Amino acid sequence: MIGLISATAAGAAARDRLAAAWPDRTRVYEGPAGEAVRAAFAECDRLVCFLATGATVRLLAPLLGDKAADPGVVCVDEGGRFAVSLVGGHGGGANELAHEVAQLLGAEPVVTTATDAVGLAGLDTLGLPAEGAVAAVSRALLDGEPVSLEAESAWPLPPVPFAGQGAYTVRLTDRAVPPGPREVLLRPPSLVVGVGASRGAPVGEVLGLIEEALREAGLSVRSVAELATVDAKSEEPGIVAAAGRLGVPLVTYPADELAAVAVPNPSDAPLAAVGTPSVAEAAALRTGGELLVPKRKSAASPAMATCAVVRRPGRGRLAVVGLGPGARDLLTPRAAAELRRASVLVGLDQYVDQIRDLIRPGTRVLESGLGAEEERARTAVAEARKGHAVALIGSGDAGVYAMASPALAEASDDIDVVGVPGVTAALAAGAVLGAPLGHDHVSISLSDLHTPWEVIERRVRAAAEADIVVTFYNPRSRGRDWQLPKALAVLSGHREPETPVGVVRNASRPDESARLTTLAGLDPATVDMMTVVTVGNTATRNIAGRMVTPRGYRWQHAPEGAR
Repeated sequence: MIGLISATAAGAAARDRLAAAWPDRTRVYEGPAGEAVRAAFAECDRLVCFLATGATVRLLAPLLGDKAADPGVVCVDEGGRFAVSLVGGHGGGANELAHEVAQLLGAEPVVTTATDAVGLAGLDTLGLPAEGAVAAVSRALLDGEPVSLEAESAWPLPPVPFAGQGAYTVRLTDRAVPPGPREVLLRPPSLVVGVGASRGAPVGEVLGLIEEALREAGLSVRSVAELATVDAKSEEPGIVAAAGRLGVPLVTYPADELAAVAVPNPSDAPLAAVGTPSVAEAAALRTGGELLVPKRKSAASPAMATCAVVRRPGRGRLAVVGLGPGARDLLTPRAAAELRRASVLVGLDQYVDQIRDLIRPGTRVLESGLGAEEERARTAVAEARKGHAVALIGSGDAGVYAMASPALAEASDDIDVVGVPGVTAALAAGAVLGAPLGHDHVSISLSDLHTPWEVIERRVRAAAEADIVVTFYNPRSRGRDWQLPKALAVLSGHREPETPVGVVRNASRPDESARLTTLAGLDPATVDMMTVVTVGNTATRNIAGRMVTPRGYRWQHAPEGAR
């Protein structure tokens, strides 16, 4: 919950805008500012104070304890010009909140954390528990000193500029080892604990068994990703409470699925009770991986709980990211976040150039030229299979005539795949032209490099016969100058010569150009590969210089008095 505190009318107005935008995330604290800050600090995860920074600092000072536990605090000035991350930038989430608040209020985010200021991913912001000399190793990274990475298992980390052997080390491990004086331990969520329990098993017995099993195996409890059990135990209080105290989800599986998992220690007791010869081992092994702790029972008499521990392999992550049509303000926040998260970036060289300033230090960039789409897709998938966090970029939307289809055709279920939508060229061009896509529409690529012309022509004819607005991608190049005239001829057999046609080149970019012509008036020689051509249907009109395809609402055709 985010606590909102203000002291003036202007602050209250900005406060109320946040409260209205985030009704489920925020709580307004009324009354004197000092009392409101104290109450919110004790009850909320984060605070937004619409107060002067000096006043906020004085009110917070006696409340501050541990930066790992204190809520993050953002301070917004009286004029609503700045959203300052004041306390708890990383651990408290204030840096992220400052950006969110600034975007909503139209303010400027102010983040002074050293790593954020230079675009470096902080070691305490990698999404993994961090132990040890976080400040010292972060300072070494900022100063450009060599910091080595010792990864005991592959895991998709965000970019960090590790470089060879140095006096400082970041170790990725799920083993219960103490950090050295110049070392940071990162705990990957690599351990799955399978749990079985008799009805009414106490939470203390379940949790004590888990902690004892991890301790004796030399494993860190901070690397436990989830507890797993059979569906029949999904509401067993002791298991549910143990997951809650560990702060991990409880995952359950049907008994028949667990019965199909080969285990070293099957038993007749669970088979009779819940329909599977193994609960703890089978549930842990269900996700795949190496069995580190075979089934063991709790020390109570009679024993009411069992557990087993599996180390699951790290799964690489492939984000297929659409960059939009070219303008920076049409690059979505989600796409920008994925670019910052990726430790490996794969893309066409000219697209990499568009977003090079967003790439964090430590990111490995694999760029190539035109015509290497399949190679880029294979490269991105191969890097993800090595356990990396990979971003494969394309223009517009990566799923529209771009990299998503070759990448997903190459990928299997051994990696995680995330699609990030982008603004397409058709949508960007449509916004420039007016509203040409107001009714049913279709996009067709005229490039016959991957699709036989016979197939393309059949699709154009089908769109013409169905009276659908058509947007042509890849309409004409030096080596392909006959396809567009032929496609227009097909459409001309079903539409009038005066049918509006919009031609947009480099939509959303600084050298954008657009013109509205007709089906008879379009000169294909004025079109190139950077152009999108949109041909209207029989209802499309040129209204005040804008291309408009009516939606066909009944009120548009009703008599004036009946509207």
